[in-house]
Amino acid sequence: MAIQKEQKQDIVRNYRRSELDTGSSEVQVALLTARIKDLTEHFKVNKKDNHSRRGLIRLVNRRRKLLDYMKRTKPESYTKIIGELGIRK
Repeated sequence: MAIQKEQKQDIVRNYRRSELDTGSSEVQVALLTARIKDLTEHFKVNKKDNHSRRGLIRLVNRRRKLLDYMKRTKPESYTKIIGELGIRK
């Protein structure tokens, strides 16, 4: 259920702002989105896994807070990341 190391490096490489950037809002939102997608696929098979469902809800809430922060501080970056990741809002 966790993101593979190579997949995580690819996500960081695609969404970072500078060479050493690993923790910007864009990178965090992209990583959370990848984890949310993996968990969504997991729930298609395991419908009664309520313990992991709680974790999914926490991830979605954390991503929502980061997106709200980005919308307040960097609206152009917010619209770009929403479009690239295909997140509806």
